[in-house]
Amino acid sequence: MKRFDRLRQIRRLDPERDCLEIYRLSSAYEFPWDHTRALELALYRTYAVPSIGRLLDRTAELTDRSQKRYDDTSLLLGAVVEHGFDSERGRMAIRRINRMHHRYDISNEDMRYVLCTFVVVPKRWIAEYGWRRLSEHELRATAAYYRRLGELMGIQDLPSTHQEFEECLDAYEAEHFGWDEGARRVSDATLGLMASWYPAPLRPAVRAASRALLDEPLRRAFRYPDPAPLTVSLVSGALRLRARVVRALPPRRRPHWTRQNPEIRSYRAGFRIPELGTFPSAGAGCPVRPSGPPPAEG
Repeated sequence: MKRFDRLRQIRRLDPERDCLEIYRLSSAYEFPWDHTRALELALYRTYAVPSIGRLLDRTAELTDRSQKRYDDTSLLLGAVVEHGFDSERGRMAIRRINRMHHRYDISNEDMRYVLCTFVVVPKRWIAEYGWRRLSEHELRATAAYYRRLGELMGIQDLPSTHQEFEECLDAYEAEHFGWDEGARRVSDATLGLMASWYPAPLRPAVRAASRALLDEPLRRAFRYPDPAPLTVSLVSGALRLRARVVRALPPRRRPHWTRQNPEIRSYRAGFRIPELGTFPSAGAGCPVRPSGPPPAEG
């Protein structure tokens, strides 16, 4: 197999009908590392919306149990990609996601914005640091994949095209990004979690490198100082160098699924999808919905 053979395979598929297959080929074969980093950044961006960051702080899931929350989120989203919307495992993962979200008082607009980050941030990350840009087929398939996921999560007024997802994200961030003390605690805890994956002597540098990847609106929302220009140059240069190396490598022959990521550390002995995530109750110290059925069960 040659380096661009899988891209040719993707282009032979239909972006809407075959959106799951295309998304699998792109995320598990072509860009597994980039998709992981981009989805981390996607979720991180959501903290800068005070209604989201404040709720996450009140649940304490990302401040007191950062590693487990990271693992559970990754594994639930990854199960849908790996097994598909109509599989038993995929349906269980969507059901678990819905039951968690249903218990909290989350607006449709916030839910839609979070979904937009999953579509838009990987495209922008890969355009900047990937070994090639995403093709139009991949962009259309990504939008179709997440639109389907959003429908199963009961999210209303979903964008249809990748451009519409981008416009929705940019408009929402321009209107809603802002300072919140609780959101800053969630941000600090997340940066601390990412640093904890490396040996102790490297952790200050990892924190600095992570902050260097934040754009100005994110830094302003969390009131982080601007990084040193040299740090930004070193970080972006290292990522672009990695992209050139990856481009020269043979194509991946086996998929790399989310559950195989070394950053996932809470389930060394394995996991069961129905046991992932949070199980909030009315006494959990956060706003909850009093009653009513959850969105689509999958």
